[in-house]
Amino acid sequence: MSSPNTPQRKGGNDTKSSGTSFFLYMALGTLGIVLLASLLVNQAKHKVKYPHFVALVRATPKLAEGATRPPGYGVIVVTDERDGKVHRYQYSNLREVVVGEWTVEFKADVADLDASTAKLRKSRTVSCYANRSPDKFDTQQLTELLLASNVDWDKESKPSAWRAYMPVIIFSGILFLFFFIMLRRMGGAGSPMQFGRSRGKLYAQEDLAVSFHDVAGIDEAVEEVREIVDFLKSPEKYQRLGGRIPHGVLLVGPPGTGKTLLAKAIAGEAGVPFFGMSGSDFVEMFVGVGAARVRDMFQQAESKAPCIIFIDELDALGKSRGSGIVGGHDEREQTLNALLVEMDGFDSNRGVIVMAATNRPEILDSALLRPGRFDRQVLVDRPDIAGREAILKVHVKHVKLDECVDLHQVAAITPGFAGADLANLVNEAALLAARREKNLVGMSEFNESVERLMAGLEKKQRVMNDDEKMRVAYHESGHALVAHSLPNTHPVHKVSIIPRGMAALGYTMQRPEGDRFLMTQSELESEIQVLLAGIITEEMIFSDVSTGAQNDLERATRIARRMVTEFGMSRLGRVHFGSRESNPFLASSIGEERNTL
Repeated sequence: MSSPNTPQRKGGNDTKSSGTSFFLYMALGTLGIVLLASLLVNQAKHKVKYPHFVALVRATPKLAEGATRPPGYGVIVVTDERDGKVHRYQYSNLREVVVGEWTVEFKADVADLDASTAKLRKSRTVSCYANRSPDKFDTQQLTELLLASNVDWDKESKPSAWRAYMPVIIFSGILFLFFFIMLRRMGGAGSPMQFGRSRGKLYAQEDLAVSFHDVAGIDEAVEEVREIVDFLKSPEKYQRLGGRIPHGVLLVGPPGTGKTLLAKAIAGEAGVPFFGMSGSDFVEMFVGVGAARVRDMFQQAESKAPCIIFIDELDALGKSRGSGIVGGHDEREQTLNALLVEMDGFDSNRGVIVMAATNRPEILDSALLRPGRFDRQVLVDRPDIAGREAILKVHVKHVKLDECVDLHQVAAITPGFAGADLANLVNEAALLAARREKNLVGMSEFNESVERLMAGLEKKQRVMNDDEKMRVAYHESGHALVAHSLPNTHPVHKVSIIPRGMAALGYTMQRPEGDRFLMTQSELESEIQVLLAGIITEEMIFSDVSTGAQNDLERATRIARRMVTEFGMSRLGRVHFGSRESNPFLASSIGEERNTL
């Protein structure tokens, strides 16, 4: 914990240095491209020694006024060394001479002579240049020589370097703009100067019009976090007694149970700024960017304190280090290390509280869960029947309901539904009533929406022949009869042979009479009997079985295996076996017990 005299970190240093480095690298890269292009431009021309150029001018015969020169005039042969080898070149037909301050450019027909046979190779027109001295006396001599030889020539009107470098400069500017735009998109904060800025969104108070009254069905979790709101409203009450609020609160629970909504309700009740982001927003392809974003996020939060930092899907960032590929993910591990340091490094009395949500707490790093970081874990579980009814009351506030709708009955037929599932159920019922052109949403819409969410959408266009319909009818009848006959099964609600979902050709719907948290061995055995009743009925009636029982066999096998390996409901004893046992004899015994069940 830092003391009051500890100097504060000055935000923006990393940002400034990264931006300066970016422009420095781009300037050096552009300069290198210009120099390379200038070399390539010079290499594209044929370099000639200045004395050889003078000799070529002297060899050019003087042309009488009004006459034209015949081809092949002004021939000279020179010996030159290129690439470590001696070459003999023949120059002729000198023309288009341009005299510059430092160079002389011209065109000539150049042919390479074979040194052994002196056989003339193919002649070609080449742009040539020769370096010269800017001495005035030399310039005067060259001018007189060109005039005496009657060669067409001209003085350079402007520096030739601009003409050569202009395409290079344009190309470098386009390249610079391309990298600038790419880094803006990858940085996500608007420019390369903000490449390491946090992607967290600061929600204003008008955007957080959520209170604990909008959070239903998770009363125990709400009670757990009420003292956080009290601390944010009146921190002096805790500080004067030497107490401190937990550094972090981890919301754990299945998907759709309202973890993010609960965090927003805390911020809305406390009336403090709320920074919201996802765990994946920190991890980037460049090593060090995620850590910079973590530091920037905490700097922003400390400037807005008291406030709440909320990280959704923490498992994307906080996975246990050392797991997976050998060597790990350097960027993710550096980002996690930065988060660990920041959470245990800032003063908790400043009023910055870190909240996070995950549905996979078992894969989080142990250092992240220790006291001093995420001190408190709040379970946000699926609601019971009373909680589901309370959630439904929240979601139907803006829905026109018929008087026949009984929300308690709807809650009773939706065991295992989370808050997001119930919100989707209400929306599906409203859409179904609108398609039927009704003015009110009735109970029939809720019942059909429950079936749609549990069994899938009706496939009315999937037409079965009479034999398949008969087989499916007997199959589902077998499920229903056995479920009705056994004492330890849920009541049968509906039997249908209308195809639903991706593969189901029919289904038997059983609805539990209430929420169940335990199952006995006899209940599990009855459930296996109900699952196998369909295929046994097919075998009894048709003396043959079909592929329609695939899902039933998978579910029955899964239950039987768990009874043997996890629940200790077999002759192997009251022990728990792992999901994968390397001992072949033990695996054989487990298989025998599973088959016996």
